[in-house]
Amino acid sequence: MAHRRLTLRSLARLRRAAVPLLLALPALAVVADDAWRRGPRLLALDAPHVASYAASFVESLAFWGALALVAARRRGALRHLAALLLVVCATAALGIQRYFYEQYATYLNLDATLFGTSLPQSLGGQIRADLPHLVRALVAPFVLAWALVAVARRWVRPTRSRARLAAWVMPVALVAPFVLPCSYAAAQGATPDVIYLHAFGGLVRAMAGGGPKHVRPGLRHPEYVPALAPAPHPARNVLLVVTESVRADVVCVAHEPGCTTTPATDAAAPDRLPLLAMRANDSTTAISIAVLWSGLAPTDSRDAIHSAPLLFDFARAAGVDAAYWTSQHPMFANARLFVRDLATSHQCGATDLEPDAHIDVGAKDELLTERVLRDLGELREPYFAVVQYSNTHFPFRVDPDHAPFQPAENTKDPERAEAFFNYYKNAVHAQDRTIGDLVRGVRATPGGARTVIVYTSDHGEAFREHFQLGHTGSVYDEEVRVPAWVDAPTGTLTGAERASLAAARDVPTFHVDVAPTVLDLLGLGAAPELARFRAKMLGTSLLGARRAAGPMPLTNCTTIWGCAFRNWGVMQGRRKLEAREWDATWHCWDVLDDPREQHDLGAGACGELVGVAERLYGGVPLKSAVVAEGY
Repeated sequence: MAHRRLTLRSLARLRRAAVPLLLALPALAVVADDAWRRGPRLLALDAPHVASYAASFVESLAFWGALALVAARRRGALRHLAALLLVVCATAALGIQRYFYEQYATYLNLDATLFGTSLPQSLGGQIRADLPHLVRALVAPFVLAWALVAVARRWVRPTRSRARLAAWVMPVALVAPFVLPCSYAAAQGATPDVIYLHAFGGLVRAMAGGGPKHVRPGLRHPEYVPALAPAPHPARNVLLVVTESVRADVVCVAHEPGCTTTPATDAAAPDRLPLLAMRANDSTTAISIAVLWSGLAPTDSRDAIHSAPLLFDFARAAGVDAAYWTSQHPMFANARLFVRDLATSHQCGATDLEPDAHIDVGAKDELLTERVLRDLGELREPYFAVVQYSNTHFPFRVDPDHAPFQPAENTKDPERAEAFFNYYKNAVHAQDRTIGDLVRGVRATPGGARTVIVYTSDHGEAFREHFQLGHTGSVYDEEVRVPAWVDAPTGTLTGAERASLAAARDVPTFHVDVAPTVLDLLGLGAAPELARFRAKMLGTSLLGARRAAGPMPLTNCTTIWGCAFRNWGVMQGRRKLEAREWDATWHCWDVLDDPREQHDLGAGACGELVGVAERLYGGVPLKSAVVAEGY
């Protein structure tokens, strides 16, 4: 009997000693998992961020410990509420952060949450498209949280006084992570659970009208453009074709016998003039469209972008008929406001083609092609028109009967990355068929032989080349290098214009060059009335003598579109300088010798680009304190 009492006392002492460790276990597990994921980044934190991380760990200890302690009470309804909150919060905070990090190599934070609220239907669609992967990420924290509740109820057994104290402390411990300041951006000097809870609290405040909002395009108020008289030039129409999320390496930009990725357009425009080094100045649709149509830099002010005349405005001032057709959903990226008052005689969006069009993928691209070919006959020559396709946006629209790249699977599982990339290529392949139909259909119209077709993509798409998926997360080439070509029938270009385009084949060109080029195609490039507008355009026409290209800004954080993660850079010639939110220094890449951007040359190798970037952005995203309005 004495031996039994001694054993029971030993177990009681062991239980009492184990209780603090058990209550601290969730916070310790969070830190251990975080260290496994981003150990080098944590070791590189400076003293202030180390202090903020330590403070967030204390928040995490209090949050999970208070919930576990109250959940371990022997009786009362509060124990069940605490258990439910512990399981729900652990499943969401830890599971979603695990899932998010696998996609973007950083944790879901307030910026990303606000970014998502600007596209709520899109966010829901993307979650549904990758639901199995998300569920798998949530299962482990769900099971472990319930296990913690069960073990706590068996081992902790708080005294009545401690249980009462915990019940009073729990509300404070619960609220603190939602409202206290947190190092959630750039360095992310906080534990991932606290970053998540802080983001959720910020989201609630934003929805209640008391917090920050995601920056997105608004209604335009363009400056007046006086009447323009086009200079003498070959008779020609201009059709600008813009696709979605298509990177350069999945398109036969130049004619290739036996082309497998985009065989339809390769056959439909065999004599096209390729632009093999074209880059978007960003990897975000809203920004790209504004840059393509205005010629302004993505770093210009919000007022400058909203007040700038677009190509449609210039066309109207010259008496040129204009049209804009897109299969993109009008609610996507708040596009409805930006395009609402375009100077067009013909215009349509996804819901005009399909009332129930998918928010991300849009209406079927082949319906768009049919609409364009039907409307073209109603346009008065010369005309300027834009066709914007969207089915290559995630979750990607694939035709199972025409999907040559196998194995293919629409999953974000890191273990099946190649199958995911194949699925994407099949979406590009499917869209290529209808773009091929468009090119052939245009050529068959009465004005087809007088129509110059300019083709590009708004941006590219990442598939973990630099630990990220999708777009808007970086300015690496997988996200900004895009296909581009010009198909100009005989007689639509002068000899000098064709020679200039041919000379630009391998020369770095950018989306800011597209608007000046289109203006030249319309015969408006030298119009004296446009001098002040041309002076604001960053790029140079590809049809004439090109001035020496200066440093080109590359950024996804602008005054018309806020970024989930700050990332930016500058490029000139073969050198690209860039940094993402968590980078403590600039990276310099030689895109010719190192097209995959794997060998950082060090910031010094980019010379004066460092100074340009520092002045433009205020420094690397991690340390920048001075950035343009709206960042």
